[in-house]
Amino acid sequence: MPFPPSPRARSGPRRRSLLAVAPAALALPGCTGGDSGGPAGDGPSAADRARARAARDSEGLVERYDAVIAARPGLAERLRPLREEVVRHAQAFGGGRTPSASASPPASASASPSPSASVSSAPSAAVPGNDKDALAGLAAAERELADRRAKALDKVPGELARLLASVAAAGAAHVYLLTEGDA
Repeated sequence: MPFPPSPRARSGPRRRSLLAVAPAALALPGCTGGDSGGPAGDGPSAADRARARAARDSEGLVERYDAVIAARPGLAERLRPLREEVVRHAQAFGGGRTPSASASPPASASASPSPSASVSSAPSAAVPGNDKDALAGLAAAERELADRRAKALDKVPGELARLLASVAAAGAAHVYLLTEGDA
């Protein structure tokens, strides 16, 4: 007497076929750890330039947070954790700015923007007179930076692409947190 078919009949790929395909998936463009820069000796590689720009962008975003916190102290408690995370992003990209996480932003943070900041608008000029618009301005800066980082993923090597993707996702989460009470 033959046994009836198993009620757990599998459909889809088997584990063996997935294991056979996995090494090929690791060789996809953008997932390798190779250098995307030019020949050695030509200055910093494309990856080094992308990393430096990402650090400057994060530092510029920290300056925006500092300006908003200085101009709108009632938002400080809400913004401080997001600002601290942006500081960690700058450090992850190799940024030189290492302000203390508990330090208050300096009063001069809203006085003059950094010339190296790549975020679209200057921190001091962008702080509106009300909380909702100040949060919207930060959310727009976070969104623009997250979008730019997501678009750069295919131009950088694997490890940096993973870091950029992670920071872009965090930026998208910041946008949500900055706008969630405004619906």
